[in-house]
Amino acid sequence: MKNFSGVKRILIVEDEPAICDLCQRVLTSEGFKVDIAINGKVAQDMIEEQQYDFCLIDFRLPEMNGRELYQWLKEKHPQLASRVILTSGGVISGSTTAFIEQTGRPFLPKPFTPDELRAIMREALREVEK
Repeated sequence: MKNFSGVKRILIVEDEPAICDLCQRVLTSEGFKVDIAINGKVAQDMIEEQQYDFCLIDFRLPEMNGRELYQWLKEKHPQLASRVILTSGGVISGSTTAFIEQTGRPFLPKPFTPDELRAIMREALREVEK
């Protein structure tokens, strides 16, 4: 990913420390500047203060879930909403599956490997660079 122009900043919105650590380690090694928000409310504050190129958002979050955060992004920061990668673990309900399909955003099921994270980020970068 380092061959793309400029350093990209990504916000990881995730409450599981092990997933945060994995994302931080993998994406930093790929040349990203990585920030982490432990829930949707914290993410909102960070997005208002800092410009991000991408967001990786977990569906299951305390205080404000991923769906609510994505809807807020669509209203307040539509450019960033078009650069969201959604993630979730465990059993995904039919309404969540329908929501993911409706957004047209990439989905990364948990648990994921470093290689799967790299692959989805490379694809997201290719889409932006078009």
